[in-house]
Amino acid sequence: MKKLILGIVIGLVVGAGGFYLFRGPPTSGEGTQAKAGKEEAEKKDQGGEISFVQHGTNGETSLKLDAAAQARAGIKVARLTATNLAPEVKAYGRVLDPAPLLALLVERASAQTALEASTREYDRLNLLHGQNQNASGRALEAAEALMKHDRIQLESITPRILIGWGRSIASSSDLPALVRSLSAQEAAIARLDVPLSEGLPSPPTAARIAAINSPDAFVEGELLGPAPSADPQMQGQGFLVLVRANPPPPGAALTAWLRVSGKEQTGVFVPSTAVIRHQGELFLYLQTTDDSFKREPMDAAHPLGEGFFVQEGFKAEDRVVVVGAQQLLSEELKGQGAE
Repeated sequence: MKKLILGIVIGLVVGAGGFYLFRGPPTSGEGTQAKAGKEEAEKKDQGGEISFVQHGTNGETSLKLDAAAQARAGIKVARLTATNLAPEVKAYGRVLDPAPLLALLVERASAQTALEASTREYDRLNLLHGQNQNASGRALEAAEALMKHDRIQLESITPRILIGWGRSIASSSDLPALVRSLSAQEAAIARLDVPLSEGLPSPPTAARIAAINSPDAFVEGELLGPAPSADPQMQGQGFLVLVRANPPPPGAALTAWLRVSGKEQTGVFVPSTAVIRHQGELFLYLQTTDDSFKREPMDAAHPLGEGFFVQEGFKAEDRVVVVGAQQLLSEELKGQGAE
């Protein structure tokens, strides 16, 4: 029995040796294919697509795309340009409802008409009384009292406009035309307040305004002057601004930049198409080499309408992705999710 088992074992060993001699060791091609397959499998993320995410020695993340991959993703790169910006201070505000101003104008027109009528009546009775005709002194006194009352009513309206809307509006040479444009929403008057913590180094000379739900869509505003009263919450400096082009509707919340005098700031202009928003922050994709891209935060960005003014973190001639940045962010997040 033992001899039988020993014979079987010897037979297996001999057979395996013969197969090895016949088959030979694995070829180098087979080893390369296996290695390539393993590397390809390691490159695939959970969705079955190749990940372009790379990690540096310090844990920094970048994306590596060759020219063909960049073309497929529609990536376009441009260099940043240097620019200057006049000093500006941020303000907040709202579009005022023109209805109270319209009511004051209607009241003023009515008071003017009443005064003209009572003045004519007083003049008529005064003439008759002076000619000893049928006009009693009592009737003349009543007409004079009514005329004075109407004059007081009319004269009280201008101070009320001044208190509620400021000197520039109260003294406007064509206030009725302005109010008509406000009522038709062809123009708007906005009140802007600079926070108490943001002191103005000098009176503002111009204003850029945007609705709070469209923070990049700025329109120019014409400064009318200081607001006639302080805002109970802001307690800062307030200003009235007239908006004639694409005015926001009454009640709209606003953000604004007030231009002040001072030395111009130096920085770079970043086009809006290069900026991506992620988790409440702004980022750019900087091209570090021909096939490498790195996401960088864009801090203290100053909106300019078609882009941003940035002083720190970037310099002129930096290459940034201006088309396809969102695709790069998707690839980066997808790669992080796979890890």
